[in-house]
Amino acid sequence: MATVARVTDASRLRPEARVRIPRHVVHRHFPAQTVVLNLQTGRYHGLNPTAGRMLDALAEAQTVAAAALIVADHYRQPRADVERDLCELCGDLLSRGLVELADQKEA
Repeated sequence: MATVARVTDASRLRPEARVRIPRHVVHRHFPAQTVVLNLQTGRYHGLNPTAGRMLDALAEAQTVAAAALIVADHYRQPRADVERDLCELCGDLLSRGLVELADQKEA
């Protein structure tokens, strides 16, 4: 089983980080937003369509950088800009317990 680190300091998040959606988090897409529910806290969170696509990319990819490539290709935006925005989003999602940062030692 993978080791998971809970990180509240988003400044430690790097593009090579491995981020995943924990089992206690579910999400559903709607036309205007993606609704994310943390089953442990009972709190709902709304993401705009772009952030919802980023969450999907994080679920698909092995690293934040790989997710940024997926999103950059989808929106036809520079990878570096998307990577920066995705790292910022991940920091916010980490602080809310909606994603987890997998320990780099397991790679």
